[in-house]
Amino acid sequence: MALSKTYSRFKKHGHRLLVGALIVIILAAAIYIGYSLAQTSLKAQGAESLRNSILESAKQCAAIEGAYPSSLKHLEDDYGLVLNYNDYTINYEVFASNVMPTVTVVPK
Repeated sequence: MALSKTYSRFKKHGHRLLVGALIVIILAAAIYIGYSLAQTSLKAQGAESLRNSILESAKQCAAIEGAYPSSLKHLEDDYGLVLNYNDYTINYEVFASNVMPTVTVVPK
């Protein structure tokens, strides 16, 4: 008797529960996708900011010393540049001391 009452209630209101559950699942998926896209965008912005910091430090070094630095280590030691090697892959290529170095920063 109680089972038939429960079944009839579910039959009447089951669609509401199903729609509610689907809405919750869709909202959770949308939040997850939005968070993932935001994280990707923030990492790209961080990489660009780090690249600009390296180039600005190299320009400062060239203005003071008359030549671009031969390595990132020089910028870290003498100009206080702080690099995040855990989150980014940094490629610093020097062609000549009077030519601005090529800097590539890629999020890991």
